[in-house]
This record gives sequence, C-alpha cells and structure tokens, in this order.
Amino acid sequence: MSINIYEPSSQDLVFLETDEVDIIDEDTQSDDADTICADTQDSDFEFTDFTLPSQSQPLMSQLESPSLAHRMQFLSNKIDKNDTNVTTVTKKIGELRFKDEEEDSFFTEELPYYACKYCGIRDRGCVVMCNICKKWFCNGHGNTSGSHIINHLVRANHKEVTFHKDGPLGETVLECYSCGVKNVFVLGFVTAKGDSVLILLCRQPCSTQNTLKDLNWDQEQWKPLIADRCFLPWLVKVPNETDQSRSRNVSATQITKLEELWKHNNESTINDLDKPVIDEEQQIVLLRYKDGFHYKNVFGSLVKLVADNDKHLKESRTQENITVRWDVGLNKKVVAHFHLANTDGEMRLMYDDELRLRLTGENPWDGIGHVIKIPDNYGEGIGLELKSNKSVPTEITSNYKVDYIWKPTSFDRMQCSLNRFATDESSVSTYIYHKLLGHEFDDLIFRSDIPKHFSAPNLPDLNRSQVKAVKHAIQRPLSLIQGPPGTGKTVTSATIVYQLVTINGGPVLVCAPSNIAVDQLTEKIHRTGLKVVRLCAKSRESINSPVSFLALHTQVQKVPSNAVLQKLQQLKDETGELSMADEKRYSVLKKVAEQELLKAADVICTTCVGAGDPRLMQFKFHSILIDESVQATEPECMVPVVHGVQQLILVGDHCQLGPVVTCKKAANAGLNQSLFERLVVLGIRPFRLEVQYRMHPELSRFSSNFFYEGSLQNGVCADDRKLRKIEFPWPVENEPMLFYATLGHEEIAGSGTSYLNRTEAANVEQIATRFLRCGVRPDQIGIITPYEGQRAYLVQYMQYQAPLPAKLYQEIEIASVDAFQGREKDFIIMSCVRSNENQGIGFLKDPRRLNVALTRAKYGLLIIGNPKVLSKKQLWNHLLNYYKAKNVLVEGPLNNLKASLIQLPKPKQLESTTNPGAYFMTTQMYDAREALIPGCAHYHSNQGNVPISHGIPQYFPKPGPAVEMGLNFNTRNDESSTFIIPNFRPELQIGGIPLGMMMNMNQLAPTRFFNQQFVKNRPNIHTNHRPMTSGRLNNKANQKNQKSNEIHASPLISITQDVSQPMSQSMSQPEFSLSQPGLSQPDLSQDSFIMNEFHSQMDGLLSQDSTYEGGRTVTPF
Repeated sequence: MSINIYEPSSQDLVFLETDEVDIIDEDTQSDDADTICADTQDSDFEFTDFTLPSQSQPLMSQLESPSLAHRMQFLSNKIDKNDTNVTTVTKKIGELRFKDEEEDSFFTEELPYYACKYCGIRDRGCVVMCNICKKWFCNGHGNTSGSHIINHLVRANHKEVTFHKDGPLGETVLECYSCGVKNVFVLGFVTAKGDSVLILLCRQPCSTQNTLKDLNWDQEQWKPLIADRCFLPWLVKVPNETDQSRSRNVSATQITKLEELWKHNNESTINDLDKPVIDEEQQIVLLRYKDGFHYKNVFGSLVKLVADNDKHLKESRTQENITVRWDVGLNKKVVAHFHLANTDGEMRLMYDDELRLRLTGENPWDGIGHVIKIPDNYGEGIGLELKSNKSVPTEITSNYKVDYIWKPTSFDRMQCSLNRFATDESSVSTYIYHKLLGHEFDDLIFRSDIPKHFSAPNLPDLNRSQVKAVKHAIQRPLSLIQGPPGTGKTVTSATIVYQLVTINGGPVLVCAPSNIAVDQLTEKIHRTGLKVVRLCAKSRESINSPVSFLALHTQVQKVPSNAVLQKLQQLKDETGELSMADEKRYSVLKKVAEQELLKAADVICTTCVGAGDPRLMQFKFHSILIDESVQATEPECMVPVVHGVQQLILVGDHCQLGPVVTCKKAANAGLNQSLFERLVVLGIRPFRLEVQYRMHPELSRFSSNFFYEGSLQNGVCADDRKLRKIEFPWPVENEPMLFYATLGHEEIAGSGTSYLNRTEAANVEQIATRFLRCGVRPDQIGIITPYEGQRAYLVQYMQYQAPLPAKLYQEIEIASVDAFQGREKDFIIMSCVRSNENQGIGFLKDPRRLNVALTRAKYGLLIIGNPKVLSKKQLWNHLLNYYKAKNVLVEGPLNNLKASLIQLPKPKQLESTTNPGAYFMTTQMYDAREALIPGCAHYHSNQGNVPISHGIPQYFPKPGPAVEMGLNFNTRNDESSTFIIPNFRPELQIGGIPLGMMMNMNQLAPTRFFNQQFVKNRPNIHTNHRPMTSGRLNNKANQKNQKSNEIHASPLISITQDVSQPMSQSMSQPEFSLSQPGLSQPDLSQDSFIMNEFHSQMDGLLSQDSTYEGGRTVTPF
C-alpha cells in the first residue's frame, strides 16, 4: 500500500511485506535496478507519524551523523526510479496465486463432468465411471479406508466400471476375456509365460480352467485387479499429494449420507449434506419404561424402521438374465433351479422366502414361489417351488428376471404383540408386566410340589448346576438360564418343560428364533414321552426335518378318526387340486382337526414369530420357554410372551452371538440387544450351567478363562475325546489344537461386501484331505469362516481343486461362524480370512464371535490365519500368545509343522484377572447409572475390578420417562452400609457390558432376591396385581390390596423385605461379614477372596449360591 506524505506533490511511501521484499530484491537484481528496500521500523528511518519508536532505537543524538545524511541524500536521488519499479513489482504481486486462493477457486470453478463426485478430483487418469449410475469417482483414499470408486461400488451395490478415454488405458470396459463377466470384484489378470502380454479373467471358473495351460498362460499367477480396496495403480492412477490436498475433504460418514441421498434423488451433491433435513427423531431402546404404551412406542418405531429397510432392500434387488432349469418335485409341483448373484451379509436368502420369476417379451409370464433350496455344499443354486403349475413356460430356459417379494408377516406379528402388551390386561401377568418394564416389584415364587428327582425320562441325568436351574425355573414366574457352550442347555430346557407339564399340566409353549433350534428342542422333549406338536409355517410344510413326523400338518393327515379328511388329502395329492366344494370342505375339516390336536398337546413347539400364527390366537399359555433367546430381538420375544404368560423362562448365553439386525439405524438404537441382556442389567440373575460335555479339556480352557471366569468344569476327560487310529500331526500330543500361520492376502468377494482368502482356502483343503485320509468321516468335519465370500469360495474350491472324489467333500459341512452357533462337530477347521496392511479385521474383533468359533469342536480345533494382522486386536493377541506358549502356533508344510517364528506383541495386562473376558465385551449400550438405582440387585454390588469401556457409550437413555416414574438415575446414596466392604466408595462407571453379566457368583452371598426368608403368618402379605379395568400400574404404591384374579394355575408367594436375622444378614447391613452362616470360610476359594479381587466378584449376579437353597423355609399364607 502507499500513503501520501505531507502534501500531494510529495512522493508515495510504499510499505512492503517481507515476502514482497524478497520478490523485489530478485526483480531488481535481474533488472539491474536501483530500488532500495528498507525496514521502516529500523533506526535509519524516522517516520514518527506512522510508526511507534522501537524500545531498542538509539537516541536522536546518535542519529545526527554524516553517514545518515549521506544515506538520506542517496534515497532522494533514487526516488524517481523507485516509483517506476514499485509499480511494476506491485503489479506482479497482484498476479500471484496463493494456496488458499487456489483451494477456493477449486471448489468455485465449475467441475467437469468426470470429476469425482465425492472429492472433486478431475485428473482423467485417476477417475473411473460407474456403468450403472454413470457417476465418476477417483482412485484416491482421502479420509476413507478404501478408494472413492470402491467405496461407491460397495455402498451402491454396483460392480461395473469404464475408464476415461484420456486415461492410460483409454475408454476401456473391464470384463473377463473368457466369459465376458464385468464384475470388477471377481476380475483379475494373468500373464503369458515369458511374455509381457496379460489378459483379464474372472476368479471362478475361468482362471482355473485347464485350457489356460495349453495357451501358455500362467494361471497360478492370477491376481485381483483390486488390492487394499483400490484399483491397481497401473490400471487407474492414484491422485498425487498435491491434488489430494486441494480436493474436498470427505469423511466416510458424509459418503454414507450422500449415497443415501442418491437413492431418493440421483442429482444430489455433496453440498446437499449441509441443507437442513427434517427427520423424525429416532426412538432408542431404554432400560426401563413408564408403561406398556411407552414400551410399544419405542420398539414399534424400531420394528417399522427394520421393516421399511427390509422392504426397500428386497424390492431393489431384481436380477436379470437368469437361466432356469425346470424340474417337477415329488409333490407334482414345478420347481425352477437357477443361480443368483451373491448378496452376502446384506441380504441372505433363506428357506421359505418368496421370489417372483418372470419372463418379458412377446409372451410375458410370471409366477410366485417359495425357496426350497439355498446355496450349500452341493451347489450354489436356488430351488424355487412355484405355487401354481398353470401355464409355466418350461420350454424357455433363458432371459428370466427374479424379484424378491417382501413379506410383512413377521413384522406385523411383532407390532401386534407390542400393541397387545400395551392394551390387553390378560396378555401377561402383572408380575411379568412390571418386570419387563423394569419396575421395582416384590419377587414371587410359585407354591407347588417340588419333585424329588428332577431328571426326565429318556434324557441324561442332570448335574448339580442343571438341577438348580430346573428347580429355580419351575418355582419362579421369571427365570434366566445361561447355557455356555456344551453345557447341555437343550437337555435342561427339555427337563424344565417336562416338569412344568407334570406339575401344572399343559400345554406349554416352547419357542426359539430359528427353526433348527426349535427342531432340536422338539426332538429332546419328544423323548420324554410328552405329546408334542411342532407348528411350522404353511410354506415350510414341504421341507423335511428330523421332526417332520411331529409337525401339525403331518399329524393331521394321520388322525384315524377323520377318514373324510384323509380321502380328500389323498385326492389332492394325486390330482394336485380339488373342486371348489371339496376345497372348502377340506379346509374346514383340516382346521377342526388342527385345533383338536393343538388342544390335546402337552407341548407346542414353534419359532418366536410362529407363535403369532392365527391357529394359536385363542390359546393362553401359563408357561412359556424361549430357547436361544439371546439370538432374538426383544419384539421377536414378545410374540410368544403375550399369550397370557404367567411363567416365563429365557434360555441363552449372552457371551455368544446376539440377534442379527440388518438395519444399521435400528441396531445403533439398541434393537440388537436382547431381552435376556436387558433383564440381566436390571438385576435378574441368570443361572449358569457349569459343566461342559462337548470339548476336549484343552479346547475349553481358553474360552472358560476368558469368557466364563474359569467357572466351566469338564464333564469329559482327555481320553473321552481321543479318537483311536486317527493319526494327525498335532504339534503337541494330547493337545488337539493348532494355529496354522498363513500369510496369504485377502481379496474382496464377488458381492463387494465380503472377503475371501485363496491361500487359506488351499490350506483348509489340505487339512480336510489329511483328515479324510486318516479315516475321519466327512460328517465329522466342520469348516467355519466368518465371511460368506470365503464360504462360497471354499465350496467351489473343494469341488474342483481337491484331490479326492468330490462327493466326499460335499458331505463336509461348510458354514459361517454365525450359522454354526448351537452346533458341534468332532473336528473344526476355521479360516479367519482377514490379512491386510490397513483394513483391520472387521467383525472378527467381536469377542462373542470368537467365543462361538472356539467352542464348536469336540475332538480337535484348527485355526488358519495371519497372526501378524490378528494380533493387533488384544483378544486375538491373548489367544495367539496362549497358543504360542503351548507351542501350537505353527507354520510350514503340514507334514513338517514347526513352531512359528513370528514375533507377537506382548499382551496387555488384564484389568480383571477374575473376569478377563469382560474387558472385551463392549456390546452393551445401556448407561450403567440406570442399573444402580436403589432396590435393584446391582445397587448392592460394585465395579471394583471390572474394567470400564474406553470412553462414553454412544447412547445415554433419555431420563424423561424414568424421572416421571420417580427414579433418579444420576445420583445414589453414598452410604458405607450399602456395601459389603465398608470402606469402599464406588463411583458410577460406564461399563461396556451389562453390570455383572460375566461374573461367577457360586462362592458369594446371594443378593436380596435369594437371601430373604418368608415371615410366617404375616397378615399384610400380598400378591402383586394390576387392575383389570383400566390403566397399568406404574409404581409399587398402587400394588397393595389388589384382589387376586389372574394367576390361578398355582398360588404365588411374595418374597418380602423382612429377613430373619438367624438365617442371614441383609447385604445392606454393616454387620455382614464373611464368617456368617451359609458363607463360611471353608466354602470359599482362598485365591478368589483376596480383597482386591473380591470387589469384582460381587457384581457377577450370575449363579445362585447353593448354600442358600437348602436353608430357605417357605411358609404359604
């Protein structure tokens, strides 16, 4: 800038910045100019009108010198030339472009059509066009784990691309040279031997064809086009650092939101993310609810969210150009066989799903059917049984389209059950109603005759922990039973059902989330001699199962007294259809027969959603047992519960996998937390079964120590789990386990959403082949993997690459870890798949998934994976160090296994030695403060050694409804008398798991629920009821003096707050000590009662102390 000094005729004084001075210096040197630049703050200048004198300036007397006068004269002589030079320089400065200005112009300029839709990069060699949506994306990472083009293809479920015409390879569409497939996730390249020529081939089957050898192609060197979630740089250049630094900074969250916008408006841009969006506030799962309507509103909105997501997902998955093979089933129904593109975890096809097969063109046709075959070891094909045989174009086999049909049945039944729970007074008993809502309520037991022997006919005798679980379940209106792997929870559940029928009569409703679990439990209950009916969906009646003879539709056909129905059924089977009159008559007779069978049954078994079948609408069940309840969402569990339940038993294991919720929004809102887990947090103590009968003792050790505090006992010894004449090269004798270090790289599967590892697949095949050659039967081997992509690849690899006959490998079950929960095999081979530098290990880090994987094998376990990658996660690092310490972490050829030389990180010291698994269980979303309200079981516990999660959980329940109930979640009384250790002052902690969900309580005093005694002849003892006329109860004050009119099957006894002092002290009293009766020192493990570990033992609340079982005196009123 310039300022006129004193008068208009004076010369301009120009002030220059430091950078400008440098430029002028360079310019004057080059032009041989006489411009002189000086610091106006220097002592040589005296412009006091414009500058403040520096504190370091010399006095005026020092400035009056000949040298200064000479320099001032020199400046005066050069003033004319300076004016010209400064004008020139300032013009040049105005033309300079600085970084900030360039970035601004990068976004303000109109971007070319081929610019990346995420970040705006426009380098033609770095961008790729998606063939489906015609949008362009770059091959740069930005702030995401993969390149922008790969991120888009995965999120949008698109798989085809084209390069820019000015790029390195020109306008090229990527496709297989042999079969023409354009799915970039299955494409790779091979080179000619001794030549620089290469071709693109798909992974399966083209890259494995023998004809390639004849053409001199090196098929063993096939490599995918995508590595580390980016296209190879010789295909698509990676943007340089300069371009990336200038580009728009886009996060993964923004990309997700933008992709969602494109589903509704294809013209949306990244700038639209800043626009305000009116979105309905998402309901989130709470620990407690004000009333049934509050409960219904929360879960009802989440069920709707999942339903809408499921509908959109299925209706947008139309697949074209399908080739069909026609067949006719044994029931004379037409069956279509075809292959579908793999959709992996996003949407898995299941039995009984409905599809529409249609043909377009001159003679259009469409037909609806249900799935009777899904991809398995025998092939990846789909079997669709059509509902109607009319006009099926069996002569045409190509150009079909397949549409997924969305069925709202399961969602409608969940919504109906939630509505019934809120409005129907008879849907559940008052006690269960309030317990499910999380209200404080006096604990009750049933007054009934307890059998002397708890075992059931034709079932194994029960061990001590199983007997306690059965005894507890038949006496209480609400029970939780935790069944760790192999502890016989199915036998225990069947025994409970048998005892309930014996004591109270039937029918008892038995449910589970999956048909497999229902079938297993049905078979066990049938052994006891009870009359069992297996109710399944009508669309599944044609699917065979081990208990098909117990199915309702099968028993109806065999009713000897209904000859007319049998004749009509026979006629329908022979002709395929009946006349209108006969069909109506047949339907009426069948409904009558079904109702008669259901009413006569002792036990009715069905899935949770199946409990909403209209055929059960009029039934009321006093007792209901839900097996595998941890795998069901809470609304799913409510479908059977609202059938008038007065006694509810939930069986499961919250240390294994929970429910699968495909909608991320609903999962994040808490729908993936089961009812079982929420009740544990509320202080209801599960009974843990403690003797495992499945695994070799060495196989159970790690899981027992890390997930069950070492509480699992072995019901089998090493000799029981050793197969004779089976010679396998185990690294350590009598320890049938190993971790086989494999360093092959992972690849993206064909769906784009899953992974596979070809090196691990080859090693799996070698191990399976070795077992088969040793004499192990195929049905004794199970192969599990976390990823659907690897499962599908293993099936193909074993069929076409394995040396033994393909039929042998078809009989080996290959499944995902999730699908194997509740299952077992003699030998388990696990492929971990993940092997990369930057992408992590995905959901392998879920400790519950690892727990399931480690506990499926009976005789031997083999894990194949990359220790370097897996050891980055602490739980896997502990496992790998455990294997290394036992010398079973190996590498090398299978015939010559040697201890691996891989150096593993030193595992971090466990924060809780009594409960190491709790450190890794970070799935719980509830605020710990909600569990610490006065009166609940957790109020009498502490979190002394239980580790807290790393940071605040993503959800804090809103206090509104709870505050209205009079509950204060944010404060608690800090009284020493509340805790066993008087000097202990617990602080509110935010745990990553339900408080105490992992603790073993066998050696501890039980909480208030279990250490109370009944007071004889107390006049004011009352049962708890809710009014039958209007409204639901919200607090204990309104519970008194209600007349009993609902629990009629067996009387209830209220467990009051009064405790007889000779029996035991309340845990809240300061006089409580370890020397009390029932908790004597000889009964305690000295190691576990070191004081610093005693704190964490107290919050287990899992297993009941048997010391208190025998001493309880029950006096009815």
